[in-house]
Amino acid sequence: MNQTNLYAQLEALPANMTGEIIDGQLIAQPRPAWPHCYTGSVLGADILPPYQKGRGGPGGWWIIDAPEIHFLRDVDVAVPDIAGWRRKRMPRPPRSHSCEVVPDWICEIASPSTEAIDRTKKMPLYARYGVQYLWLVKPLLKTLEIYQLNNGKWLNIDNYKDDDKVSAVPFQEIVIQLQDLWIVDEE
Repeated sequence: MNQTNLYAQLEALPANMTGEIIDGQLIAQPRPAWPHCYTGSVLGADILPPYQKGRGGPGGWWIIDAPEIHFLRDVDVAVPDIAGWRRKRMPRPPRSHSCEVVPDWICEIASPSTEAIDRTKKMPLYARYGVQYLWLVKPLLKTLEIYQLNNGKWLNIDNYKDDDKVSAVPFQEIVIQLQDLWIVDEE
């Protein structure tokens, strides 16, 4: 199929769907469930002040929820849950709805319905284009996996779970309370 037509199909998806183009295939999924959104919101809220705003941290980053990244315009298009760019590599954010600068860090929040795509499609895509750091969070299992790109391959450099305190690359200057990322059923 013509890549232009594929991107037109992505743009035509209904508002309750998210779409990506990976390896020439349109992948459409329903909007994420509440645990997924909650985890992403809390993690972004922990990282954004010290890294984007410089409040209690070094600053120098753009941290964005669900950006549309065109690794190759209209051909390899992904929408990670959270992405970060060092400002020295991207001094100004794009003005359009999409970005063509490869992020330095990506976080995917995996659910039972998305984990296979995250691991088999998106992780290789991110490695191919040189994303340096990847976090894979699984809210239902209460885990966080940290990966660093090493010679074009992902190296799992650390794993966290439950209520661990996390100081991990590239955000090792702060401590993230992992338990804050999980929805706790209160009685």
